[in-house]
Amino acid sequence: MATPKSLLFQLHRHWDLIEHLTRHSRTLPSFEEEQVLALIGRFSPDADEQEKGAQLRSLCNADVLQWLSRSNSLQLNPLVLEFARGLTREHELGLSSVLKARVEAIRSATESLQQGLEAQDNDRLRQAATQLSELFRQISQQLDQDRHAIMELAEQAKAKDAAMPLAKRYRAVLEAYDQYVEPMNEMMDSGLGGTFYPHLEAAERALDQATEQLSVRGALYSHRLQLRQVAYQAKELRRMGRLVAQQCAETLLPLREEARQHNQLTTAVSALLGLVRKQGLRRALRSPGLDSRLPLWLTSRQRRVSVGDEVKTIMAEARDFEPVRHDFPEEASADPLPLTEWVDEQALKRALREALPVDNLLHWLQQRYPQLPDAVTLRLYHDLVRDDQWAALLQDDETHTPLKTVRVRYHPHRLQPLAEQEGSSAP
Repeated sequence: MATPKSLLFQLHRHWDLIEHLTRHSRTLPSFEEEQVLALIGRFSPDADEQEKGAQLRSLCNADVLQWLSRSNSLQLNPLVLEFARGLTREHELGLSSVLKARVEAIRSATESLQQGLEAQDNDRLRQAATQLSELFRQISQQLDQDRHAIMELAEQAKAKDAAMPLAKRYRAVLEAYDQYVEPMNEMMDSGLGGTFYPHLEAAERALDQATEQLSVRGALYSHRLQLRQVAYQAKELRRMGRLVAQQCAETLLPLREEARQHNQLTTAVSALLGLVRKQGLRRALRSPGLDSRLPLWLTSRQRRVSVGDEVKTIMAEARDFEPVRHDFPEEASADPLPLTEWVDEQALKRALREALPVDNLLHWLQQRYPQLPDAVTLRLYHDLVRDDQWAALLQDDETHTPLKTVRVRYHPHRLQPLAEQEGSSAP
């Protein structure tokens, strides 16, 4: 096992690489050796192959990178990953059950503090105060991490394609609201159903009472100072919990309401209102199933229709209307490159599915269909990349491909089956 000094030295020396791996560890659980060497070459452009290998070995020897058993893949040391995520705000959203368990642990620590106070056991008082201090620190850290994780979820949802269905676009947001924000709001309720504020208030009262009694007894100043500092932590945690809960709700609630505006109920109401607008209220409610369910707000009014002066003017102008003769332009030419005349798309997709994985889709199209014009080849390339039958991964290295009349400069897409994508990448 490497020493902490060597591990910290390698973190200082290769921090750009560690930060990049930390950011991508949210989607990739492990990294291939070639990927790590390519990243080392990106951040150390002057290094040759031997120097890249030496840097990789130094990272493995310092236990910054670890080899996975039964594979040739690498992963970041979990301690390094947690440390780097804490510094770069790349945390995953925690569990509300963990937070609830820590809040419940405050009650048992407070009871231990009160028992030590009644028995005049200073050792038990210090032990309970230390336990409360550690619980307050863990809860405060989790609240701060969860706040940044929720902000990240909201930013990712807003950055997705607007044409994506809202149920898919805001899926992570709705899950985070139902699984974290709602339980946290229930736990932080200031009423009888809440547990966060009552437990903290009981801990504050017990700490203040213990501080006063230690002052009366003439205990050591360091003991009284410890209890006073833990009481300050409890007060700050109450303020922070209220602030974090408010910020999380204000961040996710508008997105949640936006997603709920397009559910089945609003769709049915919109359809009914459209029917009323087109046919009138009486005729719309004569539809099967509506006249029996909506009888209470149905009212009848006598209507009388009369023709106004504006309508008479319009009718007079329409009666004297003479159409103007216009010469139609020549018929526009049809699309010179219809895909159905050049290639069978279904056969192409079957062949591509059998050839997966494909490292460069444009090279594969060029080799299989060399007779296609450049415009058809590029159009097929863009359509196949967006197809959901396989996973398309954008490569980091830029390349050039000469076609018949143009030379394309691009980052190639690698196509692979969806099962392979799920096995090698995180969701």
